[in-house]
Amino acid sequence: MKISDHILTTAGTLFYREGIRAVGIDRIIDEADVAKATLYRHFPSKDHLVAAYLTERHERVLLQLREVISTATLQPRDQIAMIFERLFEKADSPEFRGCAFALAVAEHGDSERVVTIAREHKNAVREIFRSVMSAARCPTEQAAAHLSLLYEGALATVAVGRDPRSVLIARDCALSVFDMATIASGVACDA
Repeated sequence: MKISDHILTTAGTLFYREGIRAVGIDRIIDEADVAKATLYRHFPSKDHLVAAYLTERHERVLLQLREVISTATLQPRDQIAMIFERLFEKADSPEFRGCAFALAVAEHGDSERVVTIAREHKNAVREIFRSVMSAARCPTEQAAAHLSLLYEGALATVAVGRDPRSVLIARDCALSVFDMATIASGVACDA
């Protein structure tokens, strides 16, 4: 593992578990067992490190979502169910704190870099749902907006309520959105 990846993994774990503001650079240096100069050579500021953490997390989440929608054996309706079921698996963990991007903006919202990455992530998740609806040959915009809102709402509800079953309720609502989109379109959507 490259030293920059090691620092990023250490910082990411701490940021998600304890919060961005609660974790100082000295703590990351201690936990990663690197020199301060080494950290700053790879990440010129904490803001850069937070942005790298969010970018890596963004790429990882999108990879997981794309794996679901690229599963050839799943129909679009089943892809939606699987997206929420995978979220349920993550949420059913004591380490789960909710959406890393929402947490980052809540703590570090004065950073344009952080806010931009969070917005890009939210838009990319909506695009995943848009592509599922498009694959079903259904109207995409409103359904994709509803599906992404259900996904985001599930993340927030679990973070506050600590009950991962909220994701399964959101899944059921998402499937209803899909079903209603197929009916409202007046054409036979591929379920």
